[in-house]
Amino acid sequence: MNKVVLPLIIAVIAACAGVFLYQKTMLAQPEHSLYYENPREVKAFEFTDHNGQAFTNSQLENHWTWVFFGYTSCPDICPTTLQELNFVYDDLKAVANNTQVLMVSVDPNRDTQARLSQYIPYFNDEFFGLTAGHDVLFPFSRNLGLMYSVHDDTTEQNYLVDHSASVVLINPAGKIAAIFKPDHELGKLPIVKGDDLLADFSKIVRLH
Repeated sequence: MNKVVLPLIIAVIAACAGVFLYQKTMLAQPEHSLYYENPREVKAFEFTDHNGQAFTNSQLENHWTWVFFGYTSCPDICPTTLQELNFVYDDLKAVANNTQVLMVSVDPNRDTQARLSQYIPYFNDEFFGLTAGHDVLFPFSRNLGLMYSVHDDTTEQNYLVDHSASVVLINPAGKIAAIFKPDHELGKLPIVKGDDLLADFSKIVRLH
């Protein structure tokens, strides 16, 4: 190859790379979430969904996945979060059609597959409810940073489960892209706002 042409090609490649990096850094950054420029790995897991089917890491691939912890007997945060996600679901799908929503139950004692199958479609037929024993649930929760604990006597009928109100976004490579944490305001439920999810989602998809 001509000795003059080779340096020219190298210079063009370097310039293109520089333009790409400049454009990426100039894109609007997420404002309402903890965004990972280097997405975090999701370790292997296996749940059962509300339809009785196995749900593993493979179901995360090629999807933008919203994950939060909840349970069907939750009196406030869980149904409100599901409603909020349902309100913005069509808008989220307009940003990326390969969007899915998962509620992972932190109450496997009561949240059987049959119970979830009645609860989840009430909010949206396309949402998934997942259940598994604490041996699966606890390491999964630590991996995602969504903690939970059962303090009450589970032999009582109306026991409560403490759990995170955050929502995790997993990218189509099956890795954690961002965590949305709710604002804690006196007298208000700690719910992640749908508008915040939508605003940052548009930016994260462009950065992906």
